[in-house]
Amino acid sequence: MSVTVDVRNGSIYLSAAVCDTYFRGLDAVIVIARGDDLHVLPVRHMASGGCLLKVRNAAGDRVASAPDVFHDRGLEFWSQEGVPAAWSSDHSALVIGLPISENAN
Repeated sequence: MSVTVDVRNGSIYLSAAVCDTYFRGLDAVIVIARGDDLHVLPVRHMASGGCLLKVRNAAGDRVASAPDVFHDRGLEFWSQEGVPAAWSSDHSALVIGLPISENAN
């Protein structure tokens, strides 16, 4: 199943529907860069680390801030709405393609 997310300045904005589908009942995720993609992995236990899924509004939309991951790729100022994302059963993660250009502004 393919969905979209918004990316702004080191944060990934997830709709309530995306969170309910892939991260139901969770308060944190781990964001890592693998190759040309970002992987957003569910964290079942807060002691495992990761970044908080902060509630943005009453609708239940959430945001995961991972500025260090974006900074390491030179993408700290990347802002784009409607970025395609898809669940990978192989990686147990929501996979988001990174922009090809190093200048992703």
